[in-house]
Amino acid sequence: MSHEYTAEQQAFDSGLMDKFPEFTSQGGCNSTYPGVQSLGPGIVMGYYDGNTVTALWNYAQYFAMDDNHYGTNFGPSTPGALNVVSGMTGGVDPATDAAAIADGSVVRTGNGDVDISDDDAYYDDCGTSNPFGMLAKNENIGTLLNSQHITWGWFQGGFTPSSVINGKAVCATKTNRVDGTPETAYSSHHNPFDYYAATANPHHAPPASVAEIGHDGQANHQYDLSWFIEAALAGNLPAVSYLKAPRAQDGHPGNSSPLDEQVFIANTINLLQSLPMWDSTAVIVTWDDSDGWYDHQMGPIVNQSMNPADALSGTGMCGTGADSLEGIQARCGYGPRIPFLVISPYAKENFVDHTVIDQSSVVRFIEDNWGLPRIGNGSFDAFAGSILNMFDFQNKRDDIVLIDPSTGQVVNTKGDKD
Repeated sequence: MSHEYTAEQQAFDSGLMDKFPEFTSQGGCNSTYPGVQSLGPGIVMGYYDGNTVTALWNYAQYFAMDDNHYGTNFGPSTPGALNVVSGMTGGVDPATDAAAIADGSVVRTGNGDVDISDDDAYYDDCGTSNPFGMLAKNENIGTLLNSQHITWGWFQGGFTPSSVINGKAVCATKTNRVDGTPETAYSSHHNPFDYYAATANPHHAPPASVAEIGHDGQANHQYDLSWFIEAALAGNLPAVSYLKAPRAQDGHPGNSSPLDEQVFIANTINLLQSLPMWDSTAVIVTWDDSDGWYDHQMGPIVNQSMNPADALSGTGMCGTGADSLEGIQARCGYGPRIPFLVISPYAKENFVDHTVIDQSSVVRFIEDNWGLPRIGNGSFDAFAGSILNMFDFQNKRDDIVLIDPSTGQVVNTKGDKD
């Protein structure tokens, strides 16, 4: 489905939410999954329930979820990825974005260049599609953590190069979907930290050792997913870890499915629950965008915009455009509603929170937990809703919930993991 900045606003139709088949339907999914060809544009009206997203359904029964979580802005994966680490899609560096401007992925506004689409990261050897980077002055949660010497890491499937040619990394490794179809594992536009020179690992260098993970070193906090497992088993996980599945397991309709991502999520959480550090762990499960799927609930428009790319309330309009953070346009939001789960010994059980939150609420949680300053300068973290109501820090739970990655069914719950 099309999940572009403009198309999603057109589908929302000033809040009527009635033009998804018209504006977000496209043929990409049909070529990947021939069985849905007969549905035509109606595919965007499809839905998943507990019979398909079984693991997620069961996690929600045992832990906490929020039903008022939205993409910070309208649009696809890259804006969402940038927002979940910085709350900020503005501040694109004009010295890096000529090709992205030309193809419309980055737009020029009266107060700086802004990303609205899915071009690759400038500071990444494997970023080949009209890449762009962010201004050096732009902060993200990684730079804030570094300033306080707090360990952190980004772990992504396929990050280890398949080869290195003339010193440049090549990312051609493939992994299989559950149906056996191979997919290229790594996606540059899913890695937000490689858009910033300060937190990039352009040549995909590995850490010198497990002991380096989370700390400054040759990998600069960017790692393959395999290093997360090694660090976990060695008792050396960073204080903050972001995990991104390989493309075969990331749930994107064009290259994955809920059954694929179920395997990744369940295996990861099963592993974490087996470790001594589980007692101080909180896992957030969420997505970088809606992938164009229909949703009946519109969030509040907390940031208005008037840019040619806008179309929510008229041509070139998202509201009146009078209320925009730091005057930066082309960041209309909140966008579509997106699932959000908290899985932790401190998560409330079978709890649905209604607090209005967005992707930058993840940034706010990390800032608040470690006493970091706000990113500010137009970041949504300035007023992001808090996720704390999904926790009960006064009553630590002793149960663990193990889920079969293949079926999504709960296979074991027990109160003493020893």
